[in-house]
Amino acid sequence: MSEAEPAAAPDPRFAAFRHGAFLRYWAARFLATFATQIVSVAVGWQVYDLTRDPFDLGLVGIIQFAPALLLVLVTGTVADRVGRRAVMGLAAGLEAACAAALLALTLSGAVTAGAIFAVLAVFGVARAFFGPAAASLVANLVPPRDFANAVAWNSSAWQTATIVGPVAGGLLYGVAAESAYLVAGLLMLGSAGLALSIPRPAQKTETEKLSAETILAGFRYIRREKVVLGAISLDLFAVLLGGAVALLPVYARDILELGPWGLGLLRAAPGMGAVVVALWLAGHPLRDHAGLLMFVFVALFGVFTVVFGVSRLPWLSIAALAGLGAADMVSVYVRETLIQLWTPDRLRGRVNAVNMVFVGASNELGEFRAGTMAAVIGTVPAVVFGGVGAVAVAGIWAWLFPELRRARHLDGRT
Repeated sequence: MSEAEPAAAPDPRFAAFRHGAFLRYWAARFLATFATQIVSVAVGWQVYDLTRDPFDLGLVGIIQFAPALLLVLVTGTVADRVGRRAVMGLAAGLEAACAAALLALTLSGAVTAGAIFAVLAVFGVARAFFGPAAASLVANLVPPRDFANAVAWNSSAWQTATIVGPVAGGLLYGVAAESAYLVAGLLMLGSAGLALSIPRPAQKTETEKLSAETILAGFRYIRREKVVLGAISLDLFAVLLGGAVALLPVYARDILELGPWGLGLLRAAPGMGAVVVALWLAGHPLRDHAGLLMFVFVALFGVFTVVFGVSRLPWLSIAALAGLGAADMVSVYVRETLIQLWTPDRLRGRVNAVNMVFVGASNELGEFRAGTMAAVIGTVPAVVFGGVGAVAVAGIWAWLFPELRRARHLDGRT
């Protein structure tokens, strides 16, 4: 390069990775999510093998969600008062212990659905602490100008793990359930090590005396900020109704007849669509009409859910799930950016704890809703009903939250 030639400008698509602490954080979240996906596939298949009851697949979700709901006032407060990287690392370590417990139960040859549910309850406690701490930490690792890029890459890590993790889980379970739990435990240990190795970041910890007022501050903030409330609750009710992940073992075994490997493909398909959108958003952040786009893509999420529900063709089912994931990614991107950029640092743990409850409710309670309805009216009607409901929610929320519908920029500018 001659002296007259200017140095190449850094690629804005990778802005967040110019911060070394974020790279370790990103890898830690990726490994934890990857391992969780392996456990989810293995547990779902193992429980369905043991009971052949779709209602039990719903219980898998509700048991993991319950700790996040019951401990919401604790997990957020801990994230705001204790080092977030320490909480993240210790929680990942507890998840590794749960994978080891599932491995031991399976090796014993006396595994029961009840024993699996007991371990999943502890696993849910670990996830309840991991979520708010991890979600709050990222804002301490990158400057505000790179935050939207970090959100996109965080989402890509999660979605990539949901692509590779379920396939790996299905393949490992096809070899032996023990291998799935062993690999998941090792990945969780790696995540814990990476999280604890992150340099201590600047964090505006809560210093006020612990009281009911400080504990409930996250709820008050969300209630006051109508745009944030609308974004969180829209995702809650859309996925609560439209979620069909819990019923994928039924589709893989009984409807599409694909087997464990096919279940992995079905679980991975939403991530295939979502990661494409996440990577696109990393280089092309939403600059206008963010709220309106969120409503449009939530409605598309419901449409793709209906297509999946009625499909009997494996390729069409996979394509519909990919479209579903792509549409959901836009909602995730808008919601996460709004929450982190609009929330004061000292409140982020508590606000994210509430958000995790909403996210958990949309996913885990959505699985319980799907499993319960499938047991009553059948698998296909349950999925189709949920998809139609998600489309209806998009329309109703656009009317209930005009502030969100009119929101044009994610940083709060009008």
